[in-house]
Amino acid sequence: MSLIVEGREIALDKDGFLVDLSDWNEAVAEALAAREELALEAEHWEIIHLLRAFYAEFQLSPATRPLIKYAALKLGAEKGNSLHLNRLFKGTPAKLAAKLAGLPKPSNCL
Repeated sequence: MSLIVEGREIALDKDGFLVDLSDWNEAVAEALAAREELALEAEHWEIIHLLRAFYAEFQLSPATRPLIKYAALKLGAEKGNSLHLNRLFKGTPAKLAAKLAGLPKPSNCL
């Protein structure tokens, strides 16, 4: 499975996650979001960049609870809660946000 972005072929695994994390950029995120029928807005980008910072710090993609706690710590309770994240990422915030951020699938996501 692959994605063509800016004339480059980007390899995806069977679940649609990047095979090579270094292939990520914002255009790739937009293309991945389009595959999910999602238009990225400022609120999405805030979480995507937050996730990338989490990954840089801890070298793993957070599951939903750690994502919520980290978002609350960094962005405040109004953005670090399950209702907000579920609304942005179609009820699967850890999995979908990690995919759009170009990160590996969180280990506890099916």
